[in-house]
Amino acid sequence: MSAKRIATLRKEMKAANLEALVVTHLDYVRYLTGFTGTAGVLIIDTKAAHFLTDSRYTVQAGEQITGAHVHTVSGQGLASLATIDSLLSPNIRVGVAGEYVTMRQQALIRRVLPEALVIDATSLFAQLGWIKDAGELRLIEKAAAVADTAFARILGIVEPGIREKELAAELEYQMAMLGSEKPAFETIVASGHRSAMPHGLPSSKKVERGDFITFDFGATIGGYVSDMTRTVVVGKATAKQRKIYDLVLKAHLAGIATVKAGVPAQKVDAASRAVINKAGYGKRFGHGTGHGIGFYVHVGPRVAPKSEDVLRAGHVITVEPGVYLPGWGGVRIEDDIIVTRTGGRSINRSEKKLLEL
Repeated sequence: MSAKRIATLRKEMKAANLEALVVTHLDYVRYLTGFTGTAGVLIIDTKAAHFLTDSRYTVQAGEQITGAHVHTVSGQGLASLATIDSLLSPNIRVGVAGEYVTMRQQALIRRVLPEALVIDATSLFAQLGWIKDAGELRLIEKAAAVADTAFARILGIVEPGIREKELAAELEYQMAMLGSEKPAFETIVASGHRSAMPHGLPSSKKVERGDFITFDFGATIGGYVSDMTRTVVVGKATAKQRKIYDLVLKAHLAGIATVKAGVPAQKVDAASRAVINKAGYGKRFGHGTGHGIGFYVHVGPRVAPKSEDVLRAGHVITVEPGVYLPGWGGVRIEDDIIVTRTGGRSINRSEKKLLEL
């Protein structure tokens, strides 16, 4: 699989008139080679691929990497680019993903390869990994199943007096026990008035009776992530809580119903947003309706009002509308959706009716 992915990227390089590509972003390195370590540089030229790493990862790279030759170097991989003969050709056009390469790193590349013409090749990575094959979809589904099970396990400990940080820690622990390599991103647990913060990281706040609690989290399996959100209430929901929750759920379901290969991503956003706008809460839904997930948590396509992306079979996106009322609280509901030719298939199984705990 790695060799096939590298070959596909090599075709993109040829179309962009590049003779070599230096890949520094470790998420891309893992996607292209299978390497899970924390230090290394991948070089792809017209005929071969090379991976430079230090002695800490020689054995690991040898076991994990397919499709590239492994080279053990001293110090930083970028400083050793000149050890790859193909990069020493005069006026060679070398691409880098400028979005992920610092100015200092670019200066180092130019110093080590003085004869090279270093070119921003960020566009080559723009849709890398957007469309998933069957194996990738299985890993994402497994990651979603881990998140679902972990969530079910922690519901029994939600009670007044427990702290947000405790809930987050237990949720991450349960995902790890179920096989997650790491949290897909920094877990969000926000209760009461803090649930009005879309990215409210867990605090020392104690949960109180009557609070909404928003959980936004995901697992990682085989390098692929899940991303789900559920909002629950501690105790009996008020009429207003139920009204806002039901509104968000209706918007969530409207977005999912719009998902289908060939549909512009902004139409999915528009379907969810229209429900919230009609109810008069449009100004309280300030973020996009979703994003793609895959080998990291924010790949494309973007599901947002100004998105120019079009859904294709094999994309996996989130649908996550929300309503946030400062000083009161908020609700967000999120599923991972596999895009197919006939519609969207949700892979999350956690209950979406309002849970009163």
